Amino acid sequence: MLDHYSTLDVIVFGGYICLLIVSGFYINRTAKDGKDFFLASQRMPIWVVAISVLATSQSAATFLGGPEQGYRGDLTYLASNIGAVIAAFFVAYILIPRFYAANVFTVYELLQQRFGAQAKQRAGAIYLAGRFLASGSRLYMAAIAIALILFGDIAASSVLASVLLIATVGLLYTVYGGVRSVIYSDVLQCLVYVSAAIAVVIWLCWQIPSDWQGVLHALQYPLDGSTSKLRLFNWQLDFAPIGVFSMASVLTGFVLLNIAAFGLDQDMTQRVLTCKTAAHGAKAMLMSVVLVIPVMLIFLFIGLLLYVFYQRPDVMSASHALDATPAFAGESVTVFMYFVLTEMPAGLKAWVTIGIIAAALSTLNSGLNSMASVMVKDFIEPYLTRRTSPLNPRREVRLGRVMMTVTAVILAAVAGLCYYWQQYTDMPLLQFALSVMVFSYSGLLGVYFTLLFTERGSLMSMTLALIVGFSVPLLLQPYMQNLWKEWLPQLALGFTWQLLLGTLFSMAVCMCGKPTNKVQLDV
Repeated sequence: MLDHYSTLDVIVFGGYICLLIVSGFYINRTAKDGKDFFLASQRMPIWVVAISVLATSQSAATFLGGPEQGYRGDLTYLASNIGAVIAAFFVAYILIPRFYAANVFTVYELLQQRFGAQAKQRAGAIYLAGRFLASGSRLYMAAIAIALILFGDIAASSVLASVLLIATVGLLYTVYGGVRSVIYSDVLQCLVYVSAAIAVVIWLCWQIPSDWQGVLHALQYPLDGSTSKLRLFNWQLDFAPIGVFSMASVLTGFVLLNIAAFGLDQDMTQRVLTCKTAAHGAKAMLMSVVLVIPVMLIFLFIGLLLYVFYQRPDVMSASHALDATPAFAGESVTVFMYFVLTEMPAGLKAWVTIGIIAAALSTLNSGLNSMASVMVKDFIEPYLTRRTSPLNPRREVRLGRVMMTVTAVILAAVAGLCYYWQQYTDMPLLQFALSVMVFSYSGLLGVYFTLLFTERGSLMSMTLALIVGFSVPLLLQPYMQNLWKEWLPQLALGFTWQLLLGTLFSMAVCMCGKPTNKVQLDV
């Protein structure tokens, strides 16, 4: 254990553990009631919320997958932020004002106005199913790195042990203070992992014996004659998984993906609802989108520099050429993780490793509280209120903590399943983490678009729309298509196109319902 690290690395690890203990003691102030536990009494500063949304949108998948995308591809992933900007304006000016006007704890309470009390529970169930998959997959990504750190391999037992370790630390760090603890924790972890990424860029620049002009020339003209690695926009129309970062995909599927992530996913939207007003929440949302761009560029740039380091012997004084899939201790790893474990100096190696842990904790902590809020506010509290009496503030907070614990256990189980799932699908880390979200987002988008832009829909059609939205991308997965490949042709569609189809089918189904009550939704 820790065989690959020096004494200086261990000291750095110890410093980070002390930081977690001290900061955890400071931010874990006991919440007073449910509104304080789940919404921080709507008193959070704009800039803090913006960084929290940024940290929530990033993860260990970004820390490991971003450099991988830059190393094997180009900068087209950065262009996906155009879709994020469009989506952020939609959420800021269409959805957030409605959430504040309705005074909701969760985004799914808005559905109750149109479709009745059961609507929010059914939408919440779809969200929980998708979020467990998405957050569990991100926890798994982080566990891969932690397994290499602690055990020197990524065998099943090592990965599962690492999953349990991260889940336990994340839970203990935020379970008492609720979402306020989560948000301030996000800010701290974001500073840690962004600083670690910047340190890697500086070290790589120091290691490459060339000026900027030589590096840029090497990136612009790869030795194999392929497209420039500095390409930002891909205008080709490609529906396959490899074409998900094309502009056609960015302006359609990525817009939908980010509308769902920023406005319909309790994981991110909950942070915005902790601001004082709708205007403050909108500003925090837009600020976070602006902050994402330079952070994403840093991770992609690491991958570009790794390409020069490993694949351009004409630039490097010595060749460090790697095979297509690098291996460490006999296990296949990402090129960035390989670089960290084999090339980084003492101290800096631990710092970067801590950055991976910090990215994992920021995403995990967000999921724990957001999913707990849906469980308590959309399911448990309505049930108990009907059976007994409204929850008192102390009991509401206790329930929130219990549900955070339950969420941590479920996420650990899903992360274990993802270990085998990704091996079977053989999908790149970054696309794997992004594509998992599609299952819940398709139905939610179809239902909310129906609610916002039409007067159609009923509880039955909404329920069917959620099921259809979940089913369409599921049926388009390769492992599902293999079941009928002898009778029907297979479709290799990128996850953004799966989301688009799922949303269209879901909205069509939802609009088939005839409303029994007409509710005014304007603010």
